[in-house]
Amino acid sequence: MVSDREGRRRQGGMIRSLAFAALAVALSCAGAQAETYPSRPITLIVPYPAGGPSDTLARVLVEPLRAALGQSIVIENVSGAGGSIGVGRVARAAPDGYMLALGHIQTHVINGATQNLPYDVVKDFEPITLVADTPQWIVAKASFPPNNLKEMVAWMKANPGKATAGTVGVGGPTDIAAIYFQRHTGTTFQFVPYRGGAPLIQDLLGGTIDLTFGQAANYLGPVRNGQLKAYAVLSNKRWWASPDTPTIDEAGGPDLYSSFWHGLWAPKGTPPDVIAKLNAAVSQALSDPVLKKRFADIGQEIWPADKQNPQALAAQQKAQIEKWWPIIKAAGIKTE
Repeated sequence: MVSDREGRRRQGGMIRSLAFAALAVALSCAGAQAETYPSRPITLIVPYPAGGPSDTLARVLVEPLRAALGQSIVIENVSGAGGSIGVGRVARAAPDGYMLALGHIQTHVINGATQNLPYDVVKDFEPITLVADTPQWIVAKASFPPNNLKEMVAWMKANPGKATAGTVGVGGPTDIAAIYFQRHTGTTFQFVPYRGGAPLIQDLLGGTIDLTFGQAANYLGPVRNGQLKAYAVLSNKRWWASPDTPTIDEAGGPDLYSSFWHGLWAPKGTPPDVIAKLNAAVSQALSDPVLKKRFADIGQEIWPADKQNPQALAAQQKAQIEKWWPIIKAAGIKTE
């Protein structure tokens, strides 16, 4: 006959065994879950309208990215408020790697200085990688009278407030570049805000507006076809996709360098192994020859392999914040 003490000892041993078994199962399940990521479709938020440059870039990227991850990727365009609505949705998403944001200089730099955001553009995200880069340039309708940048500045001074410049939103990269240009050349022109790049270019091609300080990739085809004319690229070196277009320095303009660099972010707290898997998959996708050609065709330049990592994206964002926030705040640019 078993004593009470012995019974209690055996019962305690059984409980401990069951607890250890349960813990082992839990750890095994957790390990299996991590190993099988992604086990369901991933949503990629593009915070701008369909048909624009960011949307086009995303749709080229997801084809080889699906193959690299072995899982479908659904692009969701969530536009409005300069991209902050879509990005805000990602900031509030579960940090499990199933909702990502494709952003750029506006969503993860400029908006942090111009808007009262319900999230922090740095602290509420995990950087995954830099993706592609394209400069801004000054481009106008084909019938715009000036033939070069110096003539454009002279024409604007002779016709103050007559020209119209399209911008994507208020307080976006195109808006800020145009304000910077006005202040450093002594010119004035009217601003016409748009919700995205696609409707802006339609009006520029139709002659409804005169010019823009736009994302170069968005206007490359029409410039090559003679439907639009480019005055200068906002860079200290000529752009490989349009080598005949002078730099802002060569054209005699102000010291204004700006580009639309794109990156991928996940919500803060996304596990490091998930970030690493996403990063590896994007790097694999960016090495695909078909993607490289398609990016080149739309004027997007892939970042070098040593920049395709979370650390490089974080460093790029930090450097751009340090550059643009003082300019924005000095100009008093603020949006609702």
